Amino acid sequence: MQQNGKITGVLIDNAMELVKAKMPKLTRSETEKALSFAGANTASYGLTTLCDAGSEIETFRILEEMQKKNMFMPRVYGMLVPDANGFAFAAKNGIYNKEKMTIRSFKIVSDGALGSRGACLKQAYSDAHDIMGKLLVNPGDLDSIIAKIYDLGYQVNTHCIGDSANTLLLRLYAKYLEKPNDYRWRIEHAQILDLNDMSQFANYSIIPSVQPTHAVSDMPWALDRVGHERIKGAYRFKSLLDQNGIIALGTDFPVEEINPFRTFYAAVTRKYYDGKAIKGLYNEVLTREEALMGMTKWAAMAAFMLEKTGTLEKGKAADIIILDRDIMKVDEKDIVSTMVMATFINGKRVHSLE
Repeated sequence: MQQNGKITGVLIDNAMELVKAKMPKLTRSETEKALSFAGANTASYGLTTLCDAGSEIETFRILEEMQKKNMFMPRVYGMLVPDANGFAFAAKNGIYNKEKMTIRSFKIVSDGALGSRGACLKQAYSDAHDIMGKLLVNPGDLDSIIAKIYDLGYQVNTHCIGDSANTLLLRLYAKYLEKPNDYRWRIEHAQILDLNDMSQFANYSIIPSVQPTHAVSDMPWALDRVGHERIKGAYRFKSLLDQNGIIALGTDFPVEEINPFRTFYAAVTRKYYDGKAIKGLYNEVLTREEALMGMTKWAAMAAFMLEKTGTLEKGKAADIIILDRDIMKVDEKDIVSTMVMATFINGKRVHSLE
């Protein structure tokens, strides 16, 4: 909103581009400094592989150059932005699979966030009866983008928060996917689902890629936003896992904190970090074994990287972390304060508390 030529409200989703277009671009030096800091910071939390969910191709080029110079240690699974440069790279290079840089997917953003009421719902928000959220890309253009990605043989990963966005993308995926298949197309977040759509994940081998910490950070407003009936289809981690026997878990930083032990804690307790129960949600906790698999083996599988990493096996990379406690056994209240004593990537120590 504007008054006397001045903005009086908050810009969300596509409107943010009006500001971004006026912001000076980072220099090469500034970009490298930021990426170097990020690499060291993530390694300190035990992250050995990062899924970059939607960056310009130039960012991935800089990252790869830094990896070769040991200026950025973690592996990267890159999701391209579906623009002219991204499509040109995919058409020229095909599946790009180097030692520490893999690029074979695109990230689409279909709607906004629940907190800002930008998530696209089938009915109006329970606490704002004139707002339903909206798609950030119209259905025809979404279909066209997915068709291009399909023709390129790349993976499709789509941000879907609201039940309307999830329903639409599941139907668009079904248009292109056989059942079953090994395309490993993903719905990122799969946050508010129409329960009638749940079987589509199994029918078309679609991988739910979720961030358990959202079940904690969204709780101040989630029930208010969608009401008691729609919350039944929200944050259904266990139900989603049961569809295909796989669920990829992530932190969603920098929206959420980097700390993966918050991810693990939220997945296995479904509680606030102070131990208080979260009201209004169905009991959809994962076992500790399932949460660990979701953050390791299944996450690697969802990124076509299981031949390299995700499990400790002969012939795979020695990507190893050493913790100060056994998160599979400690009291749940002690999970979040877990410290990473050392991180190894390709057998090389890249972080140590000593």
